[in-house]
Amino acid sequence: MTVFSPPSDRDRGGEEAEQRALLVGLGNPGEKYRDTRHNLGWDALQRIVDAHHLRSTGRRFEGRFGDGRIETVRVWWLLPETYMNLAGQSVGAAVRFFKWTPGQVIVFHDDLDLEPGRVRIKQGGGHGGHNGLKSIQQALGSADFVRVRLGIGRPPPGMDPAHYVLAPFNTAERTLLSPILDRLPRAVWPLLNGDLAGAMNGFYNPPTGSVAVAARTVPPSVP
Repeated sequence: MTVFSPPSDRDRGGEEAEQRALLVGLGNPGEKYRDTRHNLGWDALQRIVDAHHLRSTGRRFEGRFGDGRIETVRVWWLLPETYMNLAGQSVGAAVRFFKWTPGQVIVFHDDLDLEPGRVRIKQGGGHGGHNGLKSIQQALGSADFVRVRLGIGRPPPGMDPAHYVLAPFNTAERTLLSPILDRLPRAVWPLLNGDLAGAMNGFYNPPTGSVAVAARTVPPSVP
């Protein structure tokens, strides 16, 4: 597994190198999809934006867009409003405009293969049927971006996964997810510095007390 290390750019007209990253939260726009399982990535990024008082610059690159700093790292954030299947259209436009590399992109998204309250972080790998990841991978021409996989669990037997991911969380799921969302602002700092294990410690402490960076396992199949 390649350990994420955000490339450094030079400030325009300056000598000092600066770490930069683009944070992306996946979801669908509109009240219809608010608080649904498929919007967990969107909600996660919004927590980070609010906690670190990142600036909003309005609508750009077919999504909500802004920038700021988290400690010493310059960050931009993007909530694509293209709907999940076309998320890469938004992300690709931003990456091309700023001449970023895929390795500077960190994507927060829902994951069917993890139970609610579970988190895994990895760089690269396949999309596993998650249409948001698939669209981004196609737009960037590379899978070498970081994924923060936020568990939503599998649907009950006989339930269509498409209906499941577009339904709201139940009370029990919200209870499990609440600590994860609360820890997001703290966990993002080591993540920005390429410390995936440190970010895992910040995001999530499993019942066994062990913390490990996920291997390149196949992500879930998400409609």
